[in-house]
Amino acid sequence: MAEQEHEHEHEHKRGQTRERIVVGLSGASGAMIGVRLLAALRRLGTHETHLIVSASGALTAAQELGITRGDLERVADVVYNVRDIGAAVASGSFITAGMVIAPCSMKTLAGVANGFADNLLTRAADVMLKERRRLVLVARETPLNLAHLRNMTLATEMGAIVMPPVPAFYVHPRTIEDVVDHTVGRILDLFGIEHREIAQRWSGLADEFGERRAGVDQ
Repeated sequence: MAEQEHEHEHEHKRGQTRERIVVGLSGASGAMIGVRLLAALRRLGTHETHLIVSASGALTAAQELGITRGDLERVADVVYNVRDIGAAVASGSFITAGMVIAPCSMKTLAGVANGFADNLLTRAADVMLKERRRLVLVARETPLNLAHLRNMTLATEMGAIVMPPVPAFYVHPRTIEDVVDHTVGRILDLFGIEHREIAQRWSGLADEFGERRAGVDQ
Protein backbone atom coordinates (compact mmCIF):
# COMPACT_ATOMS: atom_id res chain seq x y z
CA MET A 1 0.00 0.00 0.00
CA ALA A 2 3.05 2.24 -0.21
CA GLU A 3 1.89 3.88 -3.42
CA GLN A 4 -1.76 4.28 -2.57
CA GLU A 5 -4.00 6.43 -0.43
CA HIS A 6 -5.62 4.32 2.29
CA GLU A 7 -7.50 4.57 5.57
CA HIS A 8 -7.34 2.37 8.64
CA GLU A 9 -10.49 0.40 9.37
CA HIS A 10 -10.79 1.66 12.93
CA GLU A 11 -11.29 5.22 11.69
CA HIS A 12 -14.55 4.22 10.04
CA LYS A 13 -15.77 2.86 13.36
CA ARG A 14 -15.39 6.11 15.28
CA GLY A 15 -18.60 7.52 13.87
CA GLN A 16 -17.44 11.09 14.18
CA THR A 17 -15.70 13.68 12.07
CA ARG A 18 -12.24 14.77 13.16
CA GLU A 19 -10.11 17.60 11.90
CA ARG A 20 -7.44 16.59 9.42
CA ILE A 21 -3.77 17.39 9.76
CA VAL A 22 -1.18 16.78 7.06
CA VAL A 23 2.17 15.36 8.18
CA GLY A 24 5.16 15.34 5.84
CA LEU A 25 8.50 13.59 6.27
CA SER A 26 11.37 14.73 4.06
CA GLY A 27 14.96 13.55 3.83
CA ALA A 28 16.59 15.49 6.66
CA SER A 29 17.93 13.77 9.76
CA GLY A 30 15.35 13.51 12.52
CA ALA A 31 12.82 10.99 11.21
CA MET A 32 11.98 10.13 14.82
CA ILE A 33 10.27 13.51 15.19
CA GLY A 34 7.75 12.76 12.48
CA VAL A 35 7.21 9.19 13.66
CA ARG A 36 6.63 10.16 17.28
CA LEU A 37 4.36 13.02 16.18
CA LEU A 38 2.22 10.56 14.21
CA ALA A 39 2.15 8.18 17.17
CA ALA A 40 1.15 10.99 19.55
CA LEU A 41 -1.66 12.14 17.28
CA ARG A 42 -2.92 8.56 17.04
CA ARG A 43 -2.95 8.19 20.82
CA LEU A 44 -4.70 11.51 21.32
CA GLY A 45 -7.28 10.70 18.65
CA THR A 46 -8.12 14.35 18.02
CA HIS A 47 -7.04 14.55 14.37
CA GLU A 48 -7.05 12.39 11.26
CA THR A 49 -3.47 12.23 9.99
CA HIS A 50 -2.68 12.52 6.27
CA LEU A 51 0.87 11.40 5.57
CA ILE A 52 3.26 12.28 2.74
CA VAL A 53 6.75 10.75 2.79
CA SER A 54 9.39 11.70 0.23
CA ALA A 55 11.72 9.04 -1.17
CA SER A 56 14.59 10.54 0.81
CA GLY A 57 12.39 10.67 3.91
CA ALA A 58 11.73 6.92 3.67
CA LEU A 59 15.45 6.22 3.22
CA THR A 60 16.33 8.36 6.23
CA ALA A 61 13.72 6.64 8.41
CA ALA A 62 15.15 3.26 7.40
CA GLN A 63 18.71 4.35 8.18
CA GLU A 64 17.97 6.12 11.47
CA LEU A 65 15.18 3.97 12.89
CA GLY A 66 15.37 0.69 11.01
CA ILE A 67 11.77 0.96 9.85
CA THR A 68 10.19 0.50 6.44
CA ARG A 69 7.81 2.73 4.50
CA GLY A 70 5.07 0.30 5.47
CA ASP A 71 5.88 0.82 9.15
CA LEU A 72 5.47 4.57 8.62
CA GLU A 73 2.18 4.15 6.82
CA ARG A 74 0.67 2.01 9.57
CA VAL A 75 0.95 4.90 12.03
CA ALA A 76 -1.03 7.27 9.79
CA ASP A 77 -4.73 7.31 8.92
CA VAL A 78 -4.36 8.27 5.25
CA VAL A 79 -1.25 7.94 3.09
CA TYR A 80 -0.40 9.55 -0.26
CA ASN A 81 2.18 8.90 -2.93
CA VAL A 82 4.55 11.89 -2.99
CA ARG A 83 4.32 11.85 -6.80
CA ASP A 84 0.51 12.00 -6.82
CA ILE A 85 0.12 15.70 -7.52
CA GLY A 86 -3.61 15.17 -8.03
CA ALA A 87 -4.26 13.83 -4.51
CA ALA A 88 -6.85 15.40 -2.22
CA VAL A 89 -4.32 17.43 -0.20
CA ALA A 90 -3.19 19.17 -3.40
CA SER A 91 -6.38 21.24 -3.36
CA GLY A 92 -7.36 24.07 -1.06
CA SER A 93 -10.94 22.78 -1.16
CA PHE A 94 -9.80 19.82 0.94
CA ILE A 95 -10.17 21.27 4.42
CA THR A 96 -7.42 20.65 6.96
CA ALA A 97 -6.23 22.19 10.22
CA GLY A 98 -2.80 22.65 8.67
CA MET A 99 0.41 20.82 7.96
CA VAL A 100 3.68 19.86 9.64
CA ILE A 101 6.83 18.83 7.79
CA ALA A 102 8.97 17.02 10.35
CA PRO A 103 11.77 16.84 9.62
CA CYS A 104 12.01 19.47 6.89
CA SER A 105 15.13 19.27 4.71
CA MET A 106 16.72 22.37 3.25
CA LYS A 107 15.67 21.20 -0.22
CA THR A 108 12.04 20.97 0.87
CA LEU A 109 12.33 24.31 2.66
CA ALA A 110 13.66 25.87 -0.55
CA GLY A 111 10.80 24.38 -2.54
CA VAL A 112 8.22 25.74 -0.10
CA ALA A 113 9.84 29.17 0.23
CA ASN A 114 10.12 29.66 -3.52
CA GLY A 115 6.81 28.13 -4.60
CA PHE A 116 8.50 25.22 -6.39
CA ALA A 117 5.66 22.73 -5.91
CA ASP A 118 7.12 19.88 -7.94
CA ASN A 119 5.75 17.06 -5.76
CA LEU A 120 2.83 16.48 -3.42
CA LEU A 121 4.83 17.37 -0.30
CA THR A 122 5.72 20.87 -1.49
CA ARG A 123 2.35 21.31 -3.24
CA ALA A 124 0.46 20.52 -0.03
CA ALA A 125 2.63 23.05 1.81
CA ASP A 126 1.92 25.59 -0.93
CA VAL A 127 -1.80 24.99 -0.39
CA MET A 128 -1.42 25.79 3.31
CA LEU A 129 0.24 29.09 2.50
CA LYS A 130 -2.28 30.18 -0.12
CA GLU A 131 -5.22 29.19 2.08
CA ARG A 132 -3.66 30.91 5.11
CA ARG A 133 -3.59 27.70 7.13
CA ARG A 134 -0.98 26.76 9.70
CA LEU A 135 2.25 25.39 8.25
CA VAL A 136 5.04 24.28 10.60
CA LEU A 137 8.45 23.51 9.12
CA VAL A 138 10.69 21.55 11.49
CA ALA A 139 13.83 22.65 9.67
CA ARG A 140 16.76 20.36 10.35
CA GLU A 141 20.25 21.52 9.36
CA THR A 142 23.35 22.95 11.01
CA PRO A 143 25.26 25.12 10.50
CA LEU A 144 23.11 27.27 8.26
CA ASN A 145 24.29 29.00 5.10
CA LEU A 146 22.83 32.20 3.70
CA ALA A 147 20.47 30.37 1.34
CA HIS A 148 18.99 28.45 4.27
CA LEU A 149 18.49 31.62 6.29
CA ARG A 150 16.94 33.51 3.38
CA ASN A 151 14.57 30.65 2.64
CA MET A 152 13.52 30.59 6.30
CA THR A 153 12.82 34.30 6.08
CA LEU A 154 10.79 33.88 2.88
CA ALA A 155 8.74 31.06 4.38
CA THR A 156 8.12 33.07 7.55
CA GLU A 157 7.06 36.15 5.58
CA MET A 158 4.46 34.01 3.79
CA GLY A 159 3.02 32.80 7.08
CA ALA A 160 4.85 29.56 7.81
CA ILE A 161 6.35 28.84 11.22
CA VAL A 162 9.96 27.70 11.04
CA MET A 163 10.64 25.54 14.08
CA PRO A 164 14.11 23.97 14.30
CA PRO A 165 14.09 21.02 16.74
CA VAL A 166 16.23 22.73 19.38
CA PRO A 167 16.72 20.67 22.59
CA ALA A 168 15.32 22.15 25.80
CA PHE A 169 17.94 21.25 28.38
CA TYR A 170 16.14 23.13 31.17
CA VAL A 171 13.65 20.22 31.45
CA HIS A 172 16.55 17.82 32.12
CA PRO A 173 15.91 15.26 29.37
CA ARG A 174 17.29 11.79 30.12
CA THR A 175 16.82 10.09 26.76
CA ILE A 176 16.69 10.92 23.06
CA GLU A 177 12.97 10.23 23.25
CA ASP A 178 12.62 12.93 25.92
CA VAL A 179 14.34 15.45 23.64
CA VAL A 180 12.18 14.48 20.66
CA ASP A 181 8.95 14.46 22.65
CA HIS A 182 9.58 18.02 23.80
CA THR A 183 9.65 19.07 20.15
CA VAL A 184 6.53 17.00 19.45
CA GLY A 185 4.74 18.69 22.33
CA ARG A 186 5.67 22.13 21.04
CA ILE A 187 4.35 21.21 17.58
CA LEU A 188 1.05 20.10 19.10
CA ASP A 189 0.89 23.40 21.01
CA LEU A 190 1.17 25.33 17.75
CA PHE A 191 -2.01 23.61 16.56
CA GLY A 192 -3.83 24.08 19.85
CA ILE A 193 -3.88 20.32 20.46
CA GLU A 194 -4.16 19.57 24.16
CA HIS A 195 -1.75 16.93 25.35
CA ARG A 196 -0.41 15.49 28.60
CA GLU A 197 2.64 13.42 29.40
CA ILE A 198 4.26 14.16 26.05
CA ALA A 199 6.36 17.16 26.95
CA GLN A 200 7.18 18.70 30.32
CA ARG A 201 5.96 22.27 30.63
CA TRP A 202 7.99 25.06 32.18
CA SER A 203 6.58 26.20 35.52
CA GLY A 204 9.25 28.63 36.66
CA LEU A 205 12.65 28.49 38.28
CA ALA A 206 13.07 26.38 41.40
CA ASP A 207 15.44 27.09 44.25
CA GLU A 208 17.55 24.49 46.01
CA PHE A 209 14.57 23.48 48.15
CA GLY A 210 12.40 22.82 45.10
CA GLU A 211 10.16 25.83 45.70
CA ARG A 212 8.99 27.84 42.70
CA ARG A 213 10.07 31.44 42.63
CA ALA A 214 7.90 34.27 41.37
CA GLY A 215 10.95 36.24 40.20
CA VAL A 216 14.72 36.19 40.34
CA ASP A 217 15.10 39.58 42.11
CA GLN A 218 13.51 38.68 45.44
